[in-house]
Amino acid sequence: MAEIRVLIVDDSSVMRKIVERALRQTGLQLARVYEASTGTEGLDVLAASPVDLVLTDINMPAMDGLEFLRQLRERNLAPRVPVVMITTESSEEHVKQAIVAGAQAYLRKPFTTEQVKERVLPLVGAA
Repeated sequence: MAEIRVLIVDDSSVMRKIVERALRQTGLQLARVYEASTGTEGLDVLAASPVDLVLTDINMPAMDGLEFLRQLRERNLAPRVPVVMITTESSEEHVKQAIVAGAQAYLRKPFTTEQVKERVLPLVGAA
């Protein structure tokens, strides 16, 4: 399995570490993990560094994950890079908005390693 570069965008540093740990537990080989605590920081990382996968929380202050995704696509910062939305929202409306905005998958908190395997590995050709 090839090594991949990942960007994790979440306002909680603890959640960023949980996401990274879950990715590693799936067997993914992570060459580099970039972290951003805001959507704006995430856009800055993408402007400076190529990545193979983006995971972003939906609920964040200043710029939520949906706006981050819209701007990422609008600025063409990571074309063809899969984006996985992470949410505590149980609302199907949020999930629909994420898919319409260009997300390829979503995870609901709390998630299991098995759910990460199911939803993320196929996106990076590791399933």
